[in-house]
Amino acid sequence: MSGRSDPNGPTRPWRLVDMHCHLDRMTNADKVAERALELDVAVLCTTVGPDDAQGAQATFASYPNVRVAAGLHPWWVADGAEGERQGARAAEMAASWNLVGEVGLDLSPAHAGTRNAQLSAFDRIVSACAGHPREGRVLSIHAVHAASEALDILERHRLPGNATCIFHWFSGTSADFDRLRRLGCHISVSERMLASKRGREYARQMPLDRLHLETDAPPRLDEAYPAEELERSLSRSLDALARIRGTKREELAAHIAQTSSRLLSM
Repeated sequence: MSGRSDPNGPTRPWRLVDMHCHLDRMTNADKVAERALELDVAVLCTTVGPDDAQGAQATFASYPNVRVAAGLHPWWVADGAEGERQGARAAEMAASWNLVGEVGLDLSPAHAGTRNAQLSAFDRIVSACAGHPREGRVLSIHAVHAASEALDILERHRLPGNATCIFHWFSGTSADFDRLRRLGCHISVSERMLASKRGREYARQMPLDRLHLETDAPPRLDEAYPAEELERSLSRSLDALARIRGTKREELAAHIAQTSSRLLSM
């Protein structure tokens, strides 16, 4: 059963689960993980490169509320031979990890210069996951100005059929969103996503069993970040979701926490 031992009863899910957070890139990461444990908050630590994932795995091994994903963030993908090396390394790790992320594509003007390298790397990662299926695999996916391309790659390798694919902070078109839902993908939502009309509408329409919370914290990498603010951000997103969906907050919180905890085998 997902969750952890409760002295007052059986195992239960965490109170809040952050499904996309760069915990390893907080300079006070240990303190955040420890305080989050006290606050009954679990975290999926998404990494930006394979080496970061291995380091984070060692750092957080003793924290029952932290899981680490092996990633290759599209911003970090280089052109040429270096990009090929990165893609191969990330694909090798993804094949043997249950949790993969942050991976994906960013074809916005600031990052479109590495379009071909990004497409190659993401395709290799998805292909590796599809070719080495693992029970309970989860991917946290970045897709900015690239939702259609990301969905093309997932669909080509039939990955949503044997892995849970979660688009974090989804901002694609309504046609992309409809396609995402048909493929059985999930989304994770943050305060910033819910600040937009489109983001709120996607959060309203998404099937509850495929909806998660996230912070994408910290706002600036390699700086300190308070665990209390991480908890408050998740709580504010939950409040907003309850209003958007016309649902009681307590029921919504319990359902989302149960779903996310189960996916992370917590």
